[in-house]
Amino acid sequence: MRALTSKTEYTAVCKRIEVLLQLVTNETPATDVNFIELDVLSDLVVNYEEATFPIETPTLIDTIKLRMFELGLNQKKLSELLNISTSRVSEYLTGKSEPTLPIAREISKKLNIDPEIVLGV
Repeated sequence: MRALTSKTEYTAVCKRIEVLLQLVTNETPATDVNFIELDVLSDLVVNYEEATFPIETPTLIDTIKLRMFELGLNQKKLSELLNISTSRVSEYLTGKSEPTLPIAREISKKLNIDPEIVLGV
């Protein structure tokens, strides 16, 4: 089966999927032609989206900023939480320096950020 190659094809297939979603329910048998068509078109859309709109692993900076927003923290409050200077927090958030292992551990624990993101793994 060929892949979707343009946004026009992608849009058309998405519109067809919307129609099929009205026809297919959880009770629709897997042998139903609408179910089969929906399944095939959904795979095409997934493949197109993965190739065209890849989801990248978030950077530590982006993750810290998001967590700061979610927790209502500014740089001063974050520095107090991590027991480091505000200038050090600023360096982390601008990418001028990276946290030491002990600080990375604190960032992971206190901001509930996956250690793999903190360590850049």
